Parts: sequence; structure tokens; C-alpha cells
Amino acid sequence: MNILADHIKNDIVINSRNVEKHFFFQLFFSRFSLCIGMVFFILLTSSCKQNIDEKNVITNYKKTLPRPAWISDYPIVMVGNWDDMPIFRRRAGGNLVGQEDEYYREHTEEAVKKLKDLGVTMAIIHFYKAFGIEAEKEQMEDSKKLASLCHKYGIKVGVYVGSTIGYETFLLEKPEAKDWFVPDYMGQPVVYGNQTFRKRVYFMHPGYMEYIKRVIRIAIEDLKVDLIHFDNTSIQAEPAIFFHPMAIENFRTYLKNKYSPETLKKRFGFSDVRYVEPPAYNRPLSTIDDPLLQEWTDFRCQQLADYYGEMEKYIRGLNPEVAVENNPHGLTGKNTMWDQGIDFPKLLSHTDFFWTEGEETNLTNEGILISKIRTFKIAQTLNNRVFTYSGKSKLDMAEAMAYNRQGMGMVGDFQAGDELPEGQRNYIKFFLKNFDYYHHIRNVADVAVLRSYATMAFNNDQPYQGTFLFEQALIQKKIPFDIIFDDNLKDISRYKVLVLADQECLNNEKLDLIRSFVNQGGGLVATERTSLFTEWRQRKPKFGLNDLFKVEVPQRSEKDKLNVPLQKNQVGKGRVVYIPRVKPSIPKPEAAAMSGQYWKLPLNWEELIESVQWASGNSLSLSIEAPLSVTMELTEKEDKSALILHLVNFDSKNALVQNIKVDVQAPEGKKIAKVAVMTPDGRDDKILSFKENGKHVVYTVPQLSVYNMVVMKLK
Repeated sequence: MNILADHIKNDIVINSRNVEKHFFFQLFFSRFSLCIGMVFFILLTSSCKQNIDEKNVITNYKKTLPRPAWISDYPIVMVGNWDDMPIFRRRAGGNLVGQEDEYYREHTEEAVKKLKDLGVTMAIIHFYKAFGIEAEKEQMEDSKKLASLCHKYGIKVGVYVGSTIGYETFLLEKPEAKDWFVPDYMGQPVVYGNQTFRKRVYFMHPGYMEYIKRVIRIAIEDLKVDLIHFDNTSIQAEPAIFFHPMAIENFRTYLKNKYSPETLKKRFGFSDVRYVEPPAYNRPLSTIDDPLLQEWTDFRCQQLADYYGEMEKYIRGLNPEVAVENNPHGLTGKNTMWDQGIDFPKLLSHTDFFWTEGEETNLTNEGILISKIRTFKIAQTLNNRVFTYSGKSKLDMAEAMAYNRQGMGMVGDFQAGDELPEGQRNYIKFFLKNFDYYHHIRNVADVAVLRSYATMAFNNDQPYQGTFLFEQALIQKKIPFDIIFDDNLKDISRYKVLVLADQECLNNEKLDLIRSFVNQGGGLVATERTSLFTEWRQRKPKFGLNDLFKVEVPQRSEKDKLNVPLQKNQVGKGRVVYIPRVKPSIPKPEAAAMSGQYWKLPLNWEELIESVQWASGNSLSLSIEAPLSVTMELTEKEDKSALILHLVNFDSKNALVQNIKVDVQAPEGKKIAKVAVMTPDGRDDKILSFKENGKHVVYTVPQLSVYNMVVMKLK
């Protein structure tokens, strides 16, 4: 029986809109009651303060639902063919002759067997491009057969679920779906790029959510999939989406539920929000000071996270071993909260994997090292793994192996079994052979770089420039670091240094956590206007951390530069450095995204690195002498049996780096017993001699082409 016919009977009972709407509103009012209780508690605890800050409690976005058991032990070498289905290719146009012949070859056992022989462990296949279940029924049957073939050869299967609507066919099946579509925004239809046949929807519409659940149920029950891939997350909560009439009403309800009438008046000057509307903007913004724009940003982030929370709950209920993945992209330099409604800690609390497509890994002719390292690091912090295109070069594969967890990314399409070059094939073999060193590991990091939500959401300029450039200095100088978020401040005791690069909006709770870290012996390096604003972006008369910085601020415009030298202070058991400015080599234009073209090392990068070293008490775990085009990642096996040092050379013009000197500290209570360097770049494994220097071990890596892995066995 085909998929559509098999589910018509189910739709009579399960797809009743009245039943689903009843469930949706039960869920809504349940959350509404919970939200009221939380707001009441916060108001009680903060009512004694002169300025009520409704965000003075750090939200915990840690995962609560169980994860699929297979994830922690499974290597990811992936291929995909989600854009190849005939209905989409025909409607999109611009196809090569023979496109459909290729599609049918992808569904043969011969093609799948070649992928298995290549080392592929996962395939994300076409399934639902949102033309409608009825319109796509033939290709859904093809998906079912292909999924079965992949499973036969031990390849896990993810399926594509799109977020746009191919309305020309969809409305034939579901005429009422016209109510889901977003109306014209500022005189323009809201569609997917130049593909005008793909309309955009308000994803929180109950009818739309009901339909997507129906699609998911087919994938899980009929195809027995291992993963649901939600595409287009990066555009799903863009500003235009929230001009849907239901979204406007939801926004007003959100404000009434979040704040008491008294606090609404403090926030806006009035307490009745029945006539507030989302702001219509079509130009870039520098700072976001308007309280309604700030709340609208928060609302959009929360709505998108709630949508994926509902999808995650539904998927886990059908089969807890099905992984959840979406496509928000990574840290490309955009203000994702304002531009896309994406707050990574909120969103990724509902996923196991996520895609990034925005950063092009390379070393430019101007000497700018562009990487996905930041995105890989937020995945580590938020207990996710990253999917990315890595089949273009050995460098892309090397970066993924070094910084991702358990995954090389997508090495090609379904023709990879025939087309992938020998060099990349060797990388796959190396990854699978040495997989023990890529899982059940934790990052070794001395430094934590904070990206506070309010700072990064409400100022598109200096915080982005300062934070990205400080991270760039750490990356290229090979300092072990993590990227952390607000919630992580609750426990940063494992780090030696906290970096606040122009993190201007910090509330009292965060300030107290930072003070406690310093007083207990932690190092702090802060720059520019860090702590000068509340989380509503209201300027304070002095730094919130003035007791640590010991620096007075100008009382005029926030853009005034502090004409003071770098400050170093001993505070309690800790050390504090205040740096008045991170000096860009290529200044970012006002309101522009902090994209890769501006990632050139800052002019005072050496000052930044020396400050981190001093704040750590000159006790960093690792020192490497190598060109600035070489990056590193240091990890440790969870059972403390080994340290693993990954070295990546981004400079294709300097294809052989020689005599890299490494000074590394062994974990507490352990000694390094053996050092071996391994590479997929055509050389045999080599045992290295080393010298012990107190708690440290010193050795030299003879040469690096693109990627080396140095394994330090511990005893």
C-alpha cells in the first residue's frame, strides 16, 4: 500500500483539526499558566529593587528530553540528495539534461553499495519539499525504497522536511492552508528567494503544525528514519513572518503574559498593549534601543524555540531514538537574534545536530583566516554536533575532524561513491580507523569567551567586532578556549580566564557570578563598554564591574572612546585586565554584519593574548610555536586515557609546515607516557620523543601538511 493511501485512514481520526486545535490550546493555556506563575515569582523577588529587571534570572536551556542512544558512539560520514526529487527540479527549472536519470540511479542498490564502500554512515534523503503529501506521493514511495536500501547496508537515514509551501499544488490538497501564508510585507510577497512558487508561513499556526506532524509521522512510522532534518530554519523566523495576523496577536499576548501592568508601564510608558504592532523595518540597525524592538526580538526567538520544542516532543513520543536536526547556520557575523529569530541556546536545546552553510573555510589572499571554528565550538557547548559541507577539500574535512564531534560532515552527494577524489577518501578512512579519538572526549579549554544574549541581540556593531576579533586572536595564537552563553556563567570554575569582549549588557546576577569567579582565583579580561548597560540596554552611570576594572567612564555618548591605558588589577585571588579597545585591522561598517572579510587579526592582538596569559597567572595548558595560519584543538578522552591535539594548516600555499614546537600540561594526577603523530596526508604514524618540564611535556612535531592528530597516551 502506498504512503498516501496508508495514512488516509489515520487522518480520519488523528488529523481531525478540532481535536488537534483542542490539544494545541490546552498546551497553550498550560504554558500560559506556568508563565504567569514564573512572572509572579520574579516580580516578588525583585520588587524591592528600584529598577525591576525582568531578565535578572538566567534561563536554563539545557536539554531535558532523553537523547537517542546511538548518537554518542556513531561516526558521521554523510551524503545527501534532498534537492533531487523530480517535482522540485521540474518546477525550479534550470536543470541539466539527464537530471532525472541521475535521480533514478541514486535509488539503485549499486549506488548505495558504493557509498557503503566509501565509508558513508548516514544519508539525508529527499522526502517532503512541501508541495503536499498528495503531490509528492510518488517520490515519497521512492524515499521509502531508498531508506530501506540504506538501512540494508547499515547506513542511517535522515529525511528532508521543508518549511516553505509549494502553494500551486499544496492548495489543491489543503485549500485552507492559504490562512497559514504570511501576507505581503512592505508591499512585497514573502517567498523563498527568487523561487516565487515557495510561499512562507507562520510556523506557529495550529493548522501548519498539525500538517508537519502528519509528515513526521509518515517518516517515522513508514520509513523508519533515524533523523528528521528540518530545513530553512535560518529564514523561518525572519521579521516578515511575524506580520501574520495570528503572530501579531501572539506578540501582544506574549507581552501581557511576560510582564505585569506595572512593569509594562516601566518598559513602554503604558500598560495596555492591545494595539502594539511589530516594527516594520527594511534597513539595517546599529543599536536596538526601542523597547518594543527588543521585546519583539525576544518573542521571535522564543516562538522559534517553542516550535522546535513541540516538534522534538512529538518526535520523541513516536520514537525516542530518532534524532532532531535543523538548519540555522552558525556564527557567520550576523545578529541572528534580530535578523533570524535565532537564539542558539534556546533553539539548540531541542536538537541533536544542526547545519551550518555560511562560513567558507579558507585563508584569503589578504591573510584572513576564515573558519567554522566558532560554530563548532558553540555546538560543543550546547551538546550538539554540526552538519556541514566538507567534500570540497581536505581542509574542510580536516577542520570538521578537528573541531566537530564525531562527524566529518557531508562529503558529497549520492555520486560520491564514484566522484570523490582519492585524497578525501583517505581522510574518510583515517577518520573511521581512528574514531576512538573522536568520541567520548571533552574539550580542554583554559579560556571562556562569553556571548551574552542582550549584548549580542541589541547592538549589531562594537560587540560583534570586539568579540569576533578577540576570538580570532585566540584561534590563530592557538589558545584553548570555549564559547559560552549566559546560562554557562553558573559554572565556569573549570576555566582559568573569562573574556568579556565588549559585553555591555549584563544584569546583577551575571555581575555577581563574574565577581565570584574572580574572587575565587579566576582571571578576567574585559574590553570597551563591558557591563556599562542593563539588559534593557539602559546606560549606567558607571561600569557594573567598576570595582574590578577601577576605570571611570565618560558621561556623554556611549560611543566615546576611553582615553585610558590598559589596566591590570589583582582582585581577591584573581587577576583582572581592562582593555579600552579591540583595534580592528579592517573596521566593520556601521550596522553591517561582522562577516569573514573583517576577521583579519586585530592590530593589538598581541596585547589581547598577553592579557589572557597574565590573567591566567601564566598557567595556560598549551603553548605552540607555529605560523598564524595553523590552528589547533586540544581534547581529552573522558576516561582520561589520552590527550589529543589536532593541528590544521589553513595555508595551501605553505603546504608543509615544519618543526612545530608543543608545550603541553598533563591533566592533574596524570603523566604523558607516549606521544604519536598520525595523519591522512600520506605519512606513516610516528612516535615522538619528548622532555618533561615539571607538569609540562615538550616535543616537536616534524611536519604538517593539512592535518595532523597527535595522541598523547596518559598513565
